[in-house]
Amino acid sequence: QVQLVESGGGSVQAGGSLRLSCAASGYIFSRYCMGWFRQTPGKEREGVAHINSGGGTSYADSVKGRFTISRDNAKNTLYLQMNNLKPEDTAMYYCAPARVSAGVVRVIPGYSSWGQGTQVTVSA
Repeated sequence: QVQLVESGGGSVQAGGSLRLSCAASGYIFSRYCMGWFRQTPGKEREGVAHINSGGGTSYADSVKGRFTISRDNAKNTLYLQMNNLKPEDTAMYYCAPARVSAGVVRVIPGYSSWGQGTQVTVSA
């Protein structure tokens, strides 16, 4: 059974930093491309970062240059280092197996085992 547990969120002022973690279990983590997604109430979930099994990365334009996705396959853990945070980064953040399609980070088709997420709140 796939289980993903996100942590590391919090409240920071604009310009601050946070590091999110995603602990994976129930599948062979190292074989899968992974992504970070975020969602605010009333809006669709947005893919912000993607990393493939070899460590190659892709980012949404809105976070490029500020966020860094990484993974530790030995620990079955995905990370998102977020620097120079902006109020518009406020959202619930989730991790999931992901792909990049037409330059957009998307969850893999048929995936539904979303974790509880971790809340990031950035004040001006």
